[in-house]
Amino acid sequence: MFKKLDPKKLFEDLTNTQVWRSMFRGGTWKDTSRDRAQHILGNIWLHLHPARIRRRAVDFKYTWGLGGLSFLLFLVLTATGIVLMFYYRPTPDLAYRDMKDLEFVVSMGTFMRNMHRWSAHTMVMVVILHMVRVFLTGSYKTPREFNWGIGVVLLVLTLFLSFTGYLLPWDQLAMWAVTVGTNMASATPFVGAEGPFSSLLGVGLKNDARFGLLGGTAVGSATLVRFYVLHCVAVPFIAGVFMIIHFWRIRKDGFSAAPIDNEPPQQKLETWPNLVVREYMGAILMLIFLVGWSLLMNAPLEGIADPTVTPNPSKAPWYFLGLQELLVYFDPWIAGVLLPGVIIVGLMAIPYLDPDANRGVGFYSIKERPFANAIFLTGIGAWFTLITIGTFMRGPNWQWYWPWESWLIHKAPPPPTSSLPLAIGATMLLVYFGVGMVLPLLIKLNVDIRKTTWKIIGASFLLALIIGVLPSFTLIQGLWVGFGVALYAILGVLLPQQYLRGISGLRYVVCMTLLLMMIGVFLKMSLHLGFNLKYVVTLPQVNFNI
Repeated sequence: MFKKLDPKKLFEDLTNTQVWRSMFRGGTWKDTSRDRAQHILGNIWLHLHPARIRRRAVDFKYTWGLGGLSFLLFLVLTATGIVLMFYYRPTPDLAYRDMKDLEFVVSMGTFMRNMHRWSAHTMVMVVILHMVRVFLTGSYKTPREFNWGIGVVLLVLTLFLSFTGYLLPWDQLAMWAVTVGTNMASATPFVGAEGPFSSLLGVGLKNDARFGLLGGTAVGSATLVRFYVLHCVAVPFIAGVFMIIHFWRIRKDGFSAAPIDNEPPQQKLETWPNLVVREYMGAILMLIFLVGWSLLMNAPLEGIADPTVTPNPSKAPWYFLGLQELLVYFDPWIAGVLLPGVIIVGLMAIPYLDPDANRGVGFYSIKERPFANAIFLTGIGAWFTLITIGTFMRGPNWQWYWPWESWLIHKAPPPPTSSLPLAIGATMLLVYFGVGMVLPLLIKLNVDIRKTTWKIIGASFLLALIIGVLPSFTLIQGLWVGFGVALYAILGVLLPQQYLRGISGLRYVVCMTLLLMMIGVFLKMSLHLGFNLKYVVTLPQVNFNI
């Protein structure tokens, strides 16, 4: 007679064999503290976690699992991308045909393309939200300054990875979105054919930055091959290297979660199963969402790319629509090159400019860091507002259309614009930065920030009404003036004079320069919308306009 098989005993015997132990560390699971720690330290994925963590890190509402979800989405993109590569040929003659084959011939081809497309868009959003979470919890501060910079680089690579993949379907949406996006490269100062000072170096359409990116003067076969290689090989490889560094620094720098209430710093929980199970649940829910969304919503695919038919409007990918909207108010070299560059450099410099390196670390420190949070959230809010406007409010000829208005309705062209004389504009610019740099140092008021903010808003609204009733102005113009005054008074004077006291001179100058540039963007937009001002300073001889 055969003995009754005991699955548990069989598994224990298997895990204690030499073959098993040569591949997997540990032996029979005893569910002890040592075993749980060994499960973390001996696992190829989980060893990125410490064996024990503070209780706050286990709370899903602290991290929302955004870092892990970002990596999960990268893995989904890698897996689905490899599958799609088997059915794709990067030539103008075959690329669109392969898209159609995925839709009608290849088993589950549409689903795989949908998963890839929606995972890419989701990854962009999740990485941005992860950066916001890290900032709001002060997790970028000492000793994590360098890793915050690595995270900013990964954000840029995520955007570029999605952008390079945008062209591969080779339909009208892809071709013209990439055309709009790459046109900004031609506005790069010195190395762009349409950028400032390019004429001094003899840069033209056939040797500028855009030509190097496209492999020609227009989007074509060379562009498709370059974007295919960038999307499938170069950018994922570079992103993978930076991810390794990012994960390694997270492990070495330690988790940022602060003790809860009066909890002793040394009191910690075991990572397995307290944190890991929550991460697995988050991953499962994300996969369920992606599968469900991919089954319900097909990735867009318009007609084959045709360079002779220009869509109206031609829009960049959604995450670059904020830059495209800024083109209404600024020259391309500012909207497409200078401002993105300043944003990236400014984000990377945040840990080194923070006026208080020790306050508000490891928890949502909204009240503890009002200055930093107000500036950061204003910037994030403005960026997504511009994206929303570009997505839902812009129609043919980039005219303003409310969502309920039909694009078939023809709208009159915008009113003519004017520019300030060079002497007046240059003087205004120098006064703005000069006074803006000194004013917070001269005003030293210990006031209640919240009450004073509301007083400034009330006074600015009253000023707007007064200006609106004057004969030469309209109420709309008055409101734009009031908005500019309130914004400058709160972000440019009230908060800096309260929270930038005592920092070094160099840090103060850099902080105020970046802050005044951000406020200046809003002020220039207000002048354009309220007074049809095109340029404050213009030097057409070298294509330099502000």
